[in-house]
Amino acid sequence: MFKKFLKWLGVAVGVVILSTAVAYGAMRLHDGPVEFYPWFTISIGGPFRSGNVVAAPTSWEFLKEREEIEFQTLDPTTSRTVWAPVVDGKLYIVSGYMNSSIGRIWKRWPAYMHEDNRVLLRIDGEIYEQRLNRITEGATIIVPVLAELGRKYFAGSGEQIPGSEVAVTSGSIWMFEVAPM
Repeated sequence: MFKKFLKWLGVAVGVVILSTAVAYGAMRLHDGPVEFYPWFTISIGGPFRSGNVVAAPTSWEFLKEREEIEFQTLDPTTSRTVWAPVVDGKLYIVSGYMNSSIGRIWKRWPAYMHEDNRVLLRIDGEIYEQRLNRITEGATIIVPVLAELGRKYFAGSGEQIPGSEVAVTSGSIWMFEVAPM
């Protein structure tokens, strides 16, 4: 009886692993990030196949209240949906959990930026060719971006908290400014 149970458990685990691999492969072939549900769009996908390349705006203020945007790395050509805080018309992309085991497995795209920091942003069907420049110091930049991140995504007051920049300077959070190509 116990051997039969172990056999079926092994089959069930094998099916789950195979299904996950097939789903992951299918997501990599999709035009941009896969949207599972309207409230769960932070996922990966394939390269953008649709959208019109346009000149980047001088200010990203129009994204101030937008929850998410899509972006694609160029090497490797994968896309994902990310949160996008805007401060003083500048757009930032922030990646947390970078010092954790789960972050090292789940959040691989920030490391790609060392080799090639070019990205494509797709917003409302328009594609902007940009670069992501990592910010590792400078409380005058980091603290306002973290305050906006807290306001926009974590129901915070938007109040700037002195000393919060340690999350970025320690490498726990990686912060990038979106810059022209």
